[in-house]
Amino acid sequence: MSVSQPSERLAAGMRSTRDFLYLLGVPDLRPATSPFDPGYDLGTLQGHLDQSSHLMSILKVSMACWMVGDEKVSRAKIQAAQGHGVATVSGGGPFEIAVAQGRLPEFLDLCADMGFDRIEAGQGFTRIQLDVDGIVAMAHARDLDVQFELGAKHDGAFSAEVVEELVLKGHRWLEAGAEELVIEARESAQGVGLFDERGRFNGALADTFANAFGLDAITFEAPTKPSQFALLDHFGPAVRLCNVRLEEVLRVEIYRRGLHSDAFGKRQLAPLSPVALEPTERIDLPS
Repeated sequence: MSVSQPSERLAAGMRSTRDFLYLLGVPDLRPATSPFDPGYDLGTLQGHLDQSSHLMSILKVSMACWMVGDEKVSRAKIQAAQGHGVATVSGGGPFEIAVAQGRLPEFLDLCADMGFDRIEAGQGFTRIQLDVDGIVAMAHARDLDVQFELGAKHDGAFSAEVVEELVLKGHRWLEAGAEELVIEARESAQGVGLFDERGRFNGALADTFANAFGLDAITFEAPTKPSQFALLDHFGPAVRLCNVRLEEVLRVEIYRRGLHSDAFGKRQLAPLSPVALEPTERIDLPS
């Protein structure tokens, strides 16, 4: 007889980590973390894919590092991700430089030939006017999806006025056919985007983006532990995070599921059926 449901497997005496999470009240969650490969060796990336690919929504491959590293390795990285069922996206920096140098068609040709599933467009450090419809059409003609990054890398933390402008820009890209919007935070999550000079998170401005687009259409860059935890504390497990380093994926995911010591006591993250105990309380466990 086929035993497929967690409760049936437990009743049949079967044991697995997934079934134990079910027993704790931890729900199955769809992948909502987009990790960032900043230029790791192929073996390291493959190891993380073996361990965590089921938790990855899409893999961003190494800024422009994939262009200057050995091309065979860069191609192998993309193939390794796809072999684990993980789509890949090129970072936004090479896109901006390609546009500035008048080489966008060639860049898109290269991304398609390398095997990327998506490109990231943006205006993080350049001010060139972008042909939104034309860029999306050019990408789609090469079977490439598009995500657009909202925010500049060098303009500091967002103001309410800046966010209002970015919301309008985001709607324009979605209307043109972009798949997703990314909220800028760089590598520091400090003095940029939703984070002030001390790294404090602006939840009110984050809510403006969430209310404008819905959590399914936006991903927040969260490159540091404080930024990751702040976003999960604020929005709960449904929030989509990106620019998470590969070695931090599992930490993010245990926090997302309320299995981290700092998350267990938080109502929006805690498993559905835990017994919250005071540190001095004692519980008698069944034998």
